[in-house]
Amino acid sequence: MPGHMNVLLAEAKVPYDIVFEMDEINADFADVDVSIVIGANDIVNPSALDDPNSPIAGMPVLECWKSATTIVLKRSMATGYAGVGNPLFVHKNTRMLFGDANDSMQAVLKAINH
Repeated sequence: MPGHMNVLLAEAKVPYDIVFEMDEINADFADVDVSIVIGANDIVNPSALDDPNSPIAGMPVLECWKSATTIVLKRSMATGYAGVGNPLFVHKNTRMLFGDANDSMQAVLKAINH
């Protein structure tokens, strides 16, 4: 996992021992019905693997697009830190949920629980 994510998880009090590394989890995505991506961009960009001319070519990524459905929570379609467009956002199995991620997830949880 990228180092800055460790900081964010620690701030959210997520126990480190329940977090998987990319090389541990990527093989499982093919068996996942729904993956939820919150606020990520470059780390879930398939161009890193598919486009040898991409500025992020070869960068390790979470291969969430291999799940049956990927839901991405973001404020916009803006590029990430690398400034590279993300084809995941228009992938046939991806659904975008725009807005504040916390508000969006709270609304989803409320809908599921009713």
